[in-house]
Amino acid sequence: MRRLRHRISVLASRAAVALVGGMLFMASAATNGALALDYPNRPVHIIVGYPAGGSTDIVARLIGNWLSERLKQTFIVENRPGAGNNIGTEAVVKAAPDGYTMLLINPANTVNASLYKKLNFVFLRDIDPVANVIQVPNVMEVSPSVPVHTVAEFIAYVKANPDKINIASSGNGTSIHLTGELFKMMTGLKITHIPYKGSAPMLTDLLGGQVQVTFDNLPSSIAHIRAGKLRALAVSTTKRSPELPDVPTVAETIPGFEAVAFFGFGVPHGTPKEIVDLLNKEINLALKDASLLAKLKDLGGVADPGTPADYAKFLAAETAKWEKVVHAANLSVE
Repeated sequence: MRRLRHRISVLASRAAVALVGGMLFMASAATNGALALDYPNRPVHIIVGYPAGGSTDIVARLIGNWLSERLKQTFIVENRPGAGNNIGTEAVVKAAPDGYTMLLINPANTVNASLYKKLNFVFLRDIDPVANVIQVPNVMEVSPSVPVHTVAEFIAYVKANPDKINIASSGNGTSIHLTGELFKMMTGLKITHIPYKGSAPMLTDLLGGQVQVTFDNLPSSIAHIRAGKLRALAVSTTKRSPELPDVPTVAETIPGFEAVAFFGFGVPHGTPKEIVDLLNKEINLALKDASLLAKLKDLGGVADPGTPADYAKFLAAETAKWEKVVHAANLSVE
């Protein structure tokens, strides 16, 4: 009888704990739901890890303006450059997961995960994907002084002129740098990398013939290409760019080659699903707006709508791909 009473007491205690736990869970869920339904009721901050004026900043402001109009609340773009985009990313990681801080995600986020020896966050773990906006090709281009017009001719020229070709980038660890490293890895070519502090000085030397080739983001170079000051050999995406329809892809010569610059949005891990879904819905609607699409097209971008799950899968694949390139090239940043 004593054992029976003890057993009944234990079961009652467990039931009480389960009841309280369930009530707390429901209360938490209700609170999160209420917050999501009321979102946004104050300004939202979009963090960009680069200075104002670049492609990342432009995309953030275009989508920020759209969200401000649609959701009747101000979306403020904050530029927090430094440490190869890591300062801005860390600021978002540390922010409250309430939807009021967003990150402009770009290729550096997937590269830095393996490029930097020590980071105070894990990108794929600590940032929840919301939506991608556009994909932008990098363009393989040479100075007119280089006597080649195709990727195959360039490969043959490098082999015939070992140690005489310099490949420029806008800086160590940038998508321009890593696209070049991917090209070197897949071709086995020996080309000297020359990093610059940004695209502007890089292009100045490419135009002057001090360096011979680069894989620049299309928006920065398309005017020079159209003016005949630089020669485009190929684009880095698997499909040809609508802005340069006669320029082939690198993959047409090197099967499997692909590198894209991309710009999208994320939020701190743990942000309520209702808020993530709302932001995803509105960003996807923006990608159907003719006026906004025209502005994105001016950047050389192709709209890339999808679900948060789609974006998560894409970011994981990009992170894994660039990890292989970083290790193959023996790259690292302290």
